[in-house]
Amino acid sequence: MSASSPSTPPLLSLAPLAYYWSRQDTLGFYVDAMQWPVDIIYLGEVICSRRHLMKLDDWLALGKELRDAGKQVVLSSLTLIDSEADRRNMHRMIERACAEDFLIEANDFSAVRAMQGKAFVAGPHLNIYHADTLSWLASLGAIRFLPPIEMGRDDLASLQLQRSEKMQTEVQVWGRLALAFSSRCFTARHHRLRKDSCEFRCEQYPDGLPLATRDGKDFLTINGIQTQSASCLDLGAQLPELAAMQVDILRLQPQAQGMAKVIAAFDSARKMGTGASVSETLLPPHAQRSNGYWTNKPGMQWLAGEQIS
Repeated sequence: MSASSPSTPPLLSLAPLAYYWSRQDTLGFYVDAMQWPVDIIYLGEVICSRRHLMKLDDWLALGKELRDAGKQVVLSSLTLIDSEADRRNMHRMIERACAEDFLIEANDFSAVRAMQGKAFVAGPHLNIYHADTLSWLASLGAIRFLPPIEMGRDDLASLQLQRSEKMQTEVQVWGRLALAFSSRCFTARHHRLRKDSCEFRCEQYPDGLPLATRDGKDFLTINGIQTQSASCLDLGAQLPELAAMQVDILRLQPQAQGMAKVIAAFDSARKMGTGASVSETLLPPHAQRSNGYWTNKPGMQWLAGEQIS
């Protein structure tokens, strides 16, 4: 896989589902996704190993259906390996996914090691900040990478100039940002439950649990062991700039409502070489837009076109 040229529209990808939806809602979402103009779909549980409504067999079967529908399918590993059982399940997922010729997104360095030189995607939580790290990962088999969410345009542009021509770059352009992971489950704690007896309360929050400050301002989003931004990243206006940097893939984070329209807006813009404009009504619940990291500002800030120098 080679990096795209400036004249080639970037591909669209659908990030792995971060939330705990019902089995019916999950399968229905991906049935719809077969018809959406996304090129790459990431599958698998990346947040919590206790989530069990979709088994590995289910993800693999779904991956085959999506591949038959013309999508490139990537199986994503768990981000936080917290136990020996997690480690064994990660190895099992990689072994079975590779046997089916699915690409793997490694979200933890134990997954990188488990790949044993096979091709993989270096996920956004591997903290790739400079060219030496990227070259090292390429020597281990990485063919695509996602920069950390807080990487601004200047650092990304520098990294793009130094990457191998065979290394693809994928950048998140829409959705809540994954800020941190913890061995504690904050959703369970909110309900005064222990993590190992959480009653799977995160299923009640299809777009995460809003967390406000004492004065009532939206601050963060709680998603089990993951802490997300309250705001929704929107780099729609920056699509021409990303294309000029030869970013190959634009990543969109799944949300419970309006995903088809969000994808349609980015699909139209990438094909026309313009910025994408997404309606305020399509933002996730309790979310405002943000793009501060892009210009090395606080990530929760929103800067309109005329404010970005």
